[in-house]
Amino acid sequence: MNQSSKPFKLTIFKTPQKPPSTTTTTFSRQPPLDLTTITNLILKAENQDSLTQTLHSISEWTPHLVQTILKRIWNHGPKALLFFDALDMNHHSYRHSAAAFDHAIDIAARLQDYKATWTLVSKMRSRKLGPTPKTFAIITERYVSAGKADKAVKIFLSMHEHGCQQDLHSFNTLLDILCKSKRAEMAYKLFKIFRGRFRADVISYNIIANGFCLKKQTPRAMEVMRELVDRGLEPTLTTYNILLKGFFRSGQIKEGWEFFMEMKKRKIEIDVVSYTTLVHGFGIAGEVEKSRKVFDEMIGAGVLPSVATYNALIQILCKKDCVENALLVFDEMLKKGYVPNATTYNVVIRGLCHAEKLDTAIEYMDKMRQDCEPVIQTFNVVIRYCCDGGEIEKALEVFEKMNGGENCLPNLDTYNILIGAMFVRKNADDLLTAGKLLVEMVDRGFLPRKFTFNRVLNGLMLTGNQGFAKEILRVQSKCGRLPRNFRL
Repeated sequence: MNQSSKPFKLTIFKTPQKPPSTTTTTFSRQPPLDLTTITNLILKAENQDSLTQTLHSISEWTPHLVQTILKRIWNHGPKALLFFDALDMNHHSYRHSAAAFDHAIDIAARLQDYKATWTLVSKMRSRKLGPTPKTFAIITERYVSAGKADKAVKIFLSMHEHGCQQDLHSFNTLLDILCKSKRAEMAYKLFKIFRGRFRADVISYNIIANGFCLKKQTPRAMEVMRELVDRGLEPTLTTYNILLKGFFRSGQIKEGWEFFMEMKKRKIEIDVVSYTTLVHGFGIAGEVEKSRKVFDEMIGAGVLPSVATYNALIQILCKKDCVENALLVFDEMLKKGYVPNATTYNVVIRGLCHAEKLDTAIEYMDKMRQDCEPVIQTFNVVIRYCCDGGEIEKALEVFEKMNGGENCLPNLDTYNILIGAMFVRKNADDLLTAGKLLVEMVDRGFLPRKFTFNRVLNGLMLTGNQGFAKEILRVQSKCGRLPRNFRL
């Protein structure tokens, strides 16, 4: 595309249509609205009054419908919470379920709006809907993601104050959250303090071992396994698979293979997870033929590949061989009756994009809808490769599909990819689009970096868009990202 291409217009900035009349007679005659239409009406509502009118136009609200909509607009946090509150206060024939509260709490905590988070927890408790261990798992995970791991531990220890008792399952959940955020040492210290109180089981030990494996500290994971045995517990197949994956993840291919052979020698039942680990591990190490050989061996041993096994093989063929061979395996998978999942399609689409076959990648994105819905990673991969290949208009078309009724809305990565791409061609229209994207992402509850604000601001100033630059500066001030000593 050349610089004279027609500038892209974001539909999110179009003036929303006037909400339909709220008279009862009118609504009773309207045909039922589909999910996409309902979602778009909610997103286009400018304030709580117009949102309330939209909600009243739909007479049959169900817990399933509300949960589905909350999932769809999850990446527009402020609007999702506004929808949740408006429905709770103004639609008397409907009452939120515990699952809906969990969704709202997750969104509020992701936005780091902790006041709203705990207000929702209190309201949930007043209605005798919880909070449940799942609610606290959501909250602690969000605090850990925000870098507040110590606070997350304190929240876990105070669960009983909110009417929810800690037990082994909730303890294991906390350990798992810490380990998956690469805080294995912290989890292990907690584990040693509380393992007696909660009567730690083999699952607890597996979680800690996996935490060390995620950090490529296989020797520490082996120590945890020996400790497990010393405590009189029996390692499970999951224990062995965690360690097997740990060896391959840390690049210890020889040790991993020897560990696998030791599993066979001890007559430990080898399952599809074990073989999938080998297929992926050898492939990532560049030993594609060995990976294929293991794949064939597992079938010969009477262990049927899973979708995850095919995903692993397709991924390594895309990365270490060629996308054409990966597509042959994909076709073979379909012929054998397997149903590809989002991961399968994402791997194929990424492989096609990497091979500069963008049009084919988008075709597979459309084909994907026959088996599963595209997820945020699907869109982001295509958008990123379009931008990297100079296909800015094509990237914006894919972005527009997300805003126009897809099951997922753009996230922080989506906006960062697109805003960055708007500076490549150095033309005024692209920089204007960057500014609009910045305003939209803030409106949806995302906090851009100070660098992003300043880059857009400087770009608008240099291209003569001082008026819009002032608007960006006001948005920047509200977000607490105002540069020092800056004057327009």
